[in-house]
Amino acid sequence: MELDLSILATEKQNKQTENIDQLSTRDILTVMNQEDQLVAHAVKAYLPEIEVATEIIYHSLQQGGRLFYIGAGTSGRLGVIDASECPPTFRTDPSLVRGIMAGGNQAITTAVEGVEDDKDAGVTDLKQAQFTEQDVLVGIAASGRTPYVIGALTYARSIGAQTIALAANPHSEIGVIANCKIEVEVGPEVLTGSTRLKAATAHKMILNMLSTAAMIKLGKVYGNLMVDVKASNHKLKQRAITIVMQITNVSLEHAEATLQKADYNVKVAIVMIEGNVTLEQAVDLLNQAKGFVRQAIKLVKR
Repeated sequence: MELDLSILATEKQNKQTENIDQLSTRDILTVMNQEDQLVAHAVKAYLPEIEVATEIIYHSLQQGGRLFYIGAGTSGRLGVIDASECPPTFRTDPSLVRGIMAGGNQAITTAVEGVEDDKDAGVTDLKQAQFTEQDVLVGIAASGRTPYVIGALTYARSIGAQTIALAANPHSEIGVIANCKIEVEVGPEVLTGSTRLKAATAHKMILNMLSTAAMIKLGKVYGNLMVDVKASNHKLKQRAITIVMQITNVSLEHAEATLQKADYNVKVAIVMIEGNVTLEQAVDLLNQAKGFVRQAIKLVKR
């Protein structure tokens, strides 16, 4: 049966941009900016659902599970972006948060047509990634009816895994399948049906929230500082030094020397300085505190 796209909110024509092809460059940019300002308000309306999804992800990661994003086209790329940014930001193993894209790695940079219509491909890709019932799957589809994502969510649910649907249309097909649904409504797109615009912006904001909030709850942040940053280049090494200095109030030289001893593990360096302990003791204290810097420091002071 053919789908009537006109019933989807993301396919409706935007009255504010009907004459966008006749506008000046500044006016085109102005109307796009005005439409983008509506996105944050749309996301705000779904904070309760985003909270539920975050708790699902946090509990899965806390219990040894992994977080998977799956999608096609722009939706798939958004998941890949969020997953790929977790290791440098939060020092996570690359396998902990993963993005799966319809069409594979090639589709990240080059459109692979037709793959999104294959339900079985979504299942196959999850199986190849060794997805288990301990993991959580976020299926991303602006339309809410992408077969590739439907297949993946259906399989994940069938084996007992937690599932989250992220769509931009109400009453979505993926929402019916998932344990939790976030169907953020951003209104008609600036260009009719081009969900790489407002829908994708909303979904990027939500993915930022899901991964960041979960990592904060896992102890990867101290205050608002990224104490689990992986100092893999010069810029990140400088950031690591700055973080240690901000938290411990030591000199640049002291912070850098301690980080070098700790192999640029910011958490370990902080505990070494704040607790006046050795590298080995700092590592042990952090293990006891399950990675939470504040708790590790309290253990020293006790």
